Amino acid sequence: MMLELVDLVKKFGRTTALDGVNLCVAPRSIFGFVGPNGAGKTTAIKIITGLIAPTSGGVRLNGEGLTDRTCAEKIGYMPDFFGVYDNLKVNEYMDFYAGTYYIPYAKRRGIIHELLETVNLSDKYDAYVDSLSRGMKQRLCLARSLVHDPDILVLDEPASGLDPRSRVEMKAVLRRLSGTGKTVIVSSHILPELSEMCTDIGVISRGKIVAAGNVEDILRNLQSARILQMRPLGEPDALINFLRSLPEAGEPALASGGIEFSFAGDDTALAGLIAAVTAQGIGITAVSEKQGSLEDVYMQLTSFSGEGGHADEQQSEPGI
Repeated sequence: MMLELVDLVKKFGRTTALDGVNLCVAPRSIFGFVGPNGAGKTTAIKIITGLIAPTSGGVRLNGEGLTDRTCAEKIGYMPDFFGVYDNLKVNEYMDFYAGTYYIPYAKRRGIIHELLETVNLSDKYDAYVDSLSRGMKQRLCLARSLVHDPDILVLDEPASGLDPRSRVEMKAVLRRLSGTGKTVIVSSHILPELSEMCTDIGVISRGKIVAAGNVEDILRNLQSARILQMRPLGEPDALINFLRSLPEAGEPALASGGIEFSFAGDDTALAGLIAAVTAQGIGITAVSEKQGSLEDVYMQLTSFSGEGGHADEQQSEPGI
């Protein structure tokens, strides 16, 4: 299901949290929403999930405006500060939320078993919620947000406070959900997690989208030059000296992957470079291109001055 934000504006008094945001999230993608604190990402998520109304503009699902009914039916939401009831067992907790979506009692047991298996909590079916680790509670909250089988899943900081193992498990679950056809929107400031998990990202700063699209495309487009690595067969001196003679190649340097250097040419020029190196009788065993990091993109596209105290951060997270 295609989700679009169209000319989205949200004001809190005289403060503009979202300033004409336009964004398209492709079906079955894992979309990462990133930005500094106060940039507007939480406000956007609250509008997408129907928790607050925009000042102007709107949200569309498959071209149609978002209504309270379509939001309840089509979107699952897991907030940063999730709510669990410690005096309930896991199956009772899931049954309670299934009831809030009017799922017939006869169907609930099968749905609960399926969802707990999806989030790797099948062995905790009869366990009390207060006996679960934080990572398990996080996954239980994820299962709860899936109880009505939404097309779009929105998660606010899903890896916050998790240990490394729990983060790996959470990423694996989200990939599986995307593989089943669901669109996943993740808001996070843990950039390495997003770069490993997401297919697309949107970078927001001061209420505006400053970059959006495929992660690899954004990284490639923002690099001033390509960074290449060549692994020579034998000693590196001959390759280094030859690269220094080429105007399109930057100063080569030894790296763990071989010889690293910047290169200003396109793919055709790269093919010519490889041919020229081998024509010199220099054997190379591998050629690779080094991608920039999502942290580089984040620092390049966002400005942190004046971000603190934004209205987005002053709005408390709704309780569950």
